[in-house]
Amino acid sequence: MPSSAPPVHVPLEPDGVTWSLWRSVRETRANVLRAVPSATTRRKIVSGKTGGQRWHMITDPEAIRIVLRDRLDDYPKSVVTKNLLRPAIGDSLFIAEGADWRWQRRTAAPAFARRNITALAPIMSAAAENTAQRVQGAGKRAVNMLDEMVTATFDVIADVTFSGNEAVDRDKVHAAINDYIAEAGKVTVLDMLQAPAWIPRPGRMRASRTMAQTREMADAAIRARAAQGAGTVPDLLDLLRAGTDPEDGRQMSDAELRDNLLTFIVAGHETTALTLAWAMYLCAFDTKVQDRARTEVQKVLGTRRVATGEDVPNLTFVRQIIDEALRLYPPGALVSRTAQARDRLVGTEIHPGDTVILPIYALHRHADLWEEPDAFRPDRFETKPERYAYLPFGDGPRICIGASFAVQEAVIILATLLANHSYTAVRGRDPKPVMILTLRPEGGVWLQAEAV
Repeated sequence: MPSSAPPVHVPLEPDGVTWSLWRSVRETRANVLRAVPSATTRRKIVSGKTGGQRWHMITDPEAIRIVLRDRLDDYPKSVVTKNLLRPAIGDSLFIAEGADWRWQRRTAAPAFARRNITALAPIMSAAAENTAQRVQGAGKRAVNMLDEMVTATFDVIADVTFSGNEAVDRDKVHAAINDYIAEAGKVTVLDMLQAPAWIPRPGRMRASRTMAQTREMADAAIRARAAQGAGTVPDLLDLLRAGTDPEDGRQMSDAELRDNLLTFIVAGHETTALTLAWAMYLCAFDTKVQDRARTEVQKVLGTRRVATGEDVPNLTFVRQIIDEALRLYPPGALVSRTAQARDRLVGTEIHPGDTVILPIYALHRHADLWEEPDAFRPDRFETKPERYAYLPFGDGPRICIGASFAVQEAVIILATLLANHSYTAVRGRDPKPVMILTLRPEGGVWLQAEAV
């Protein structure tokens, strides 16, 4: 492994190892990526069968383009994915398929237009400044930057969805989401066998009851907003309430608004927090990269200590660090689809009902697609990578609708943290990459900060 490779990685399963159904369940409940063979970082397709269910893991950009773009309707999200997420986010944009998904996407898209994302930048800057102040307050004590990033991004997403609404208990919403991800996101043997969703999964049922309270709070916030009207600077709830399908003028019902808001809260803060936590780990790992980024930040910000939306286009190296963190530790490290029709991918027959898996973690470390794939090299993003070789936000029509929001937020927060402190890792406290629903640094990202 090159000297520039971080010590933290997921130990993918050796080639030629086959698991029983029960071991598959046990391993994937502990860490989903343990079920990904190491051959996926060298071969274009790896196929197998678990519990009678055929599956194919694909890391060939051309085949991925077919799955995500060319034959989108033939590869909807897998049954397992829907069963995991529906109790939390209903039939929202993330879950919906076909015509239902298309009208929701058309209706929600204007809310994520560049002008609206830019208008929300001050909220991100405020959260970044608050985080830097908390780090300063810790003094010489080590800080768990995972916790800090989760707090920062949750503050952002709460302010851009439920701004000024006292009916929403943010602590309860935050706790409910964390509980759901920790427990309900774990795969069961029933999921492996693709059993119907109505068959109870006890852990998921308990977490779903907690999420039900969050849904009730979201419903109350939507009713309150309908009564009081939009604010001076429209937040995400205002923008979604005003959204209409350009084809037929349809607007989202209150239930559809709630499910989509919860989707943006669950996905919007969790994934960006993880990206930032991994980026902070990588900067502490490679102090030369950290120093270069700080020099750029100081040049762009001048005497200021907080980055703004206007600074983002000029923080090119900070953006490259974010891109490289998303490559090495993509929050959505695995995408699963269920084939609806016969197909042939990478010379392999795909049957209806087969599970087609895009192991993004392996794709981003594939030997044929990346030079020194395990190395931390932000400079590689000075040029654009092959389109379907780099998929931190997916691609095709279903590319993450909030990608621009997430990147702007991540750059503002990382730049602000680097403007105020330098960071070193705590010896012996390296995080362990574990994927349940997302790829998290288990054990936290413990860093010591020194004011600059």
